[in-house]
Amino acid sequence: MPTIVFASPKGGAGKSTSAVVLSCELARSGVGVTIIDADPNRPVTKWGRLEGRPNSLTVVGDVTEASIIDEMETRAAQVPFVIVDLEGTASMTVAYAISRADLVIIPVQGSQLDASEAAKAIKLIRQQEKAFSRRIPYAVLFTRTSAVIKPRLLRHIREELQGADVPIFSAQMHEREAFRAIFSFGGTIDTLRPSQVSNLPAAISNARAFAAEVVGMLRHDANGAAA
Repeated sequence: MPTIVFASPKGGAGKSTSAVVLSCELARSGVGVTIIDADPNRPVTKWGRLEGRPNSLTVVGDVTEASIIDEMETRAAQVPFVIVDLEGTASMTVAYAISRADLVIIPVQGSQLDASEAAKAIKLIRQQEKAFSRRIPYAVLFTRTSAVIKPRLLRHIREELQGADVPIFSAQMHEREAFRAIFSFGGTIDTLRPSQVSNLPAAISNARAFAAEVVGMLRHDANGAAA
């Protein structure tokens, strides 16, 4: 079953938020999803202890460099989707997780620093491809962007990545109050109330678009592998 890894050598890029939002979207119809929290700060584990987590979504913490591969393989045999939230550094844990991924999502904020860190993540993916003689699909996800303002720098970074043939999600994880709120109130964006956050329908639409694109990428790669 598909294993999706969120990886970036830089902390604060939006990995945990994106991982939780995607996991909740996949679990929305009752499909089994496991999130492996491999971030030493355990943000996903803390969210999972709050009320409102979907019944079909399991959070696994306390993984180590020695156990990450076994944990990923065990969970992938049990549920349709495994999501891995990695630490914001380059480490053997990150390398091991990438080596077993069916899709690596690289969150990037609209800065040149984040773009440079994304290049490091892509280099690591290509190293793992050579080491294990397998293709590892990946794509850059722009995070914490504005739904209204389109900065020149963001356009420049996107053009640079496209020029280097780097896959980029059409959907972006915009800066949404709802995405931050679930880490305070618990649950999912669907269980939030309009009285708790503003512009909730836009956040829901944003999450749906991102999840749909992830599923589309997985299907495309699965069809390509089958061919």
